[in-house]
Amino acid sequence: MSMDTTERASGIHRSRREEPTGQLVKELSQDISTLVRQELQLARVEMTQKGKQAGVGAGMLGGAGAFGLAVLGGSMATIILVLDTFMPNWLAALITTLAYAAIGAVLAMRGRDRLKEAGAPVPERTKESVKEDIEWAKTHATSNGR
Repeated sequence: MSMDTTERASGIHRSRREEPTGQLVKELSQDISTLVRQELQLARVEMTQKGKQAGVGAGMLGGAGAFGLAVLGGSMATIILVLDTFMPNWLAALITTLAYAAIGAVLAMRGRDRLKEAGAPVPERTKESVKEDIEWAKTHATSNGR
C-alpha cells in the first residue's frame, strides 16, 4: 500500500469515528439495502438464464415425444404389414391394436400403483422440520419471556 493510500485510509477512519452513531447506522442500513437489491437482481438474472435453458430442454423433450409417437405408429404399421402376409389385413390390424392396448393397460396400471406408493406430493421432511422449528420458537419465546 502506498503512503498516499494509507493516509487516505486513516483519514477515512478518523472521519468515520467522528460521525454520529445514528448517521453510521443509517449509512449501514442503506448499504445493506443496496446489497440486498443487487443480490436479488443477480438472482433474477441467473434464474432467467436458467429458465431459458430449461425451456429449450423442455421443447426438445416435447419434440422427442412427438417423434417417439411417430416411431410407435411406424412400428404398428410395420407389424400390420408383416402379419398381413399370413392373414387378412383387418385381422392383422386388429391383433396389432389389441397388443398395443394390452401393453398400454399394463403400463397404466403399474404407473397408477407406483403413484399410490409414492403418496401425496408433499415434502414430508420439510413439513416436519418446519413444525419442529415452530415448536422450538414457541418454547424459546416462552422461556425468554419469563
